[in-house]
Amino acid sequence: MTDHQGQLRVTQELSRHILPTSATMIGICTTFIGLVKLVEARIGPSHVDEYAALAALLFLVSSAASYLSIRFSDRKRIGAHCEKLADQFFLAGLVSITVIATLFAYEAI
Repeated sequence: MTDHQGQLRVTQELSRHILPTSATMIGICTTFIGLVKLVEARIGPSHVDEYAALAALLFLVSSAASYLSIRFSDRKRIGAHCEKLADQFFLAGLVSITVIATLFAYEAI
């Protein structure tokens, strides 16, 4: 196996993990938004639901880029670029949802 084939296989493996996990995180963000809406009835309005929706969009871009990476795995430049985008947006989504949850828990937002 050449180095390129090994790298392509690793790229596909990463994208195959990012795709379902990002889709799950979209569901978690949606659930979080629903829970915040319920809590807002008691504590008053906040912007947490809007921030969670933005985090869901990060995971959506990650899912789409991961899908495209798998779809275009035969085109090494496009596939690698999409995989890199999926990875970056996935990490940004994880960081953002963690920050949002932490700030919400401490009633900072």
